[in-house]
Amino acid sequence: MSIATVAALLRERHYDCLTLDEPVPLSQVPTPALLLDRNAFERNLRKMGDHLESKGKGVRPHSKTHKCPLIARAQLDHGAIGVCAAKVSEALVLCQAGIDRVLITSPVTTTEKANLVAELADAAPDLMIVLDSELGVVQLEAALAGHERALKVLIDLDPRMGRTGVREQEDVVHLADRIAESDRLRLMGVQHYAGHVMHIEGHAARREASLKHWQRASEIITLLQQRGFEIEVVTGGGTGTYDIDCDVGCVTDMQVGSYVFMDQEYLNIGSATGPVYNDFETSLTVLTTAISQPASGAITVDAGTKGFASETVAPTCIDVAGSKFVFAGDEHGIVVLRDGSQQPLLGEKLQFVTPHCDPTVNLYDHYWVHQEGVVTELWPVTARGCSW
Repeated sequence: MSIATVAALLRERHYDCLTLDEPVPLSQVPTPALLLDRNAFERNLRKMGDHLESKGKGVRPHSKTHKCPLIARAQLDHGAIGVCAAKVSEALVLCQAGIDRVLITSPVTTTEKANLVAELADAAPDLMIVLDSELGVVQLEAALAGHERALKVLIDLDPRMGRTGVREQEDVVHLADRIAESDRLRLMGVQHYAGHVMHIEGHAARREASLKHWQRASEIITLLQQRGFEIEVVTGGGTGTYDIDCDVGCVTDMQVGSYVFMDQEYLNIGSATGPVYNDFETSLTVLTTAISQPASGAITVDAGTKGFASETVAPTCIDVAGSKFVFAGDEHGIVVLRDGSQQPLLGEKLQFVTPHCDPTVNLYDHYWVHQEGVVTELWPVTARGCSW
């Protein structure tokens, strides 16, 4: 099956909000379910937008967090200058929904993906993509042959993370020179995303690490400018450094993502004011049901590794203070109770903070959007599974 065939299937996915005929209380939602508190979600949008606007920076939020065009549209409505997509398939879903200000933050090196990028660029003139190799340039040039517009591109800088990007200054300059030779590509600037910094515990340590990486990036940007390149876009940063990187002069916009939801991994890193990162509200939770109790002191819920995605951190139960969650397979989790805590009842619904919001969202088809304990809408996770 070709990429073109798979892309055609993506275009047929459900994109619109489903308004329920009758509101559904959370107590009647089938579990496990992905819940979105609309009021907290919108407060998060406003807080990030207001903060970065006060610093003269743009918001370019990452759609890999939510995989939902409805949320991307809400972010644009709250002042975002565009949105990011981690992969070409995510960008396709966003463009299909009429969102044309998309930055693809991973490079492509194959003919099939380059051809799809060229196709998307025809429909979305403001589409951008990062490059970090001459092969990427060659593939995109070939795909864009015969197309009317030049494609906007950014050079991806590697902040000593070793994942993607160009690391050495001379290699950055060489790639910029190569892009400048092309009549199919237009260099707009650079991407600098230090993902390994986002979850450093302790605000001071996180600040020191992030600013060190930005100093090096600034030197590369200055070098490009001295060689005559106009750098209009310097994009990067994230939720963990939004209040640090906003003070870096060369930064034009920030690729914040998890701020709309928050998760346990972020809560653990600490803020400028204390050991808990509470700058934004937890708007995303997973609702479960207590289904069994083989032994006292613990109760089993109906969500395991298929309900929560986590590499190292367990979900946290909002409703049972001091409890500990233990994964018990694909379908089940065990809530171990603190001594003396009240025993949840079988059939009771329990909410959990997600361990890592991005991959947890990718496990579900819809958000159950609620206000004051009542669900009125379902928002589709349209880009679920879009990993290519």
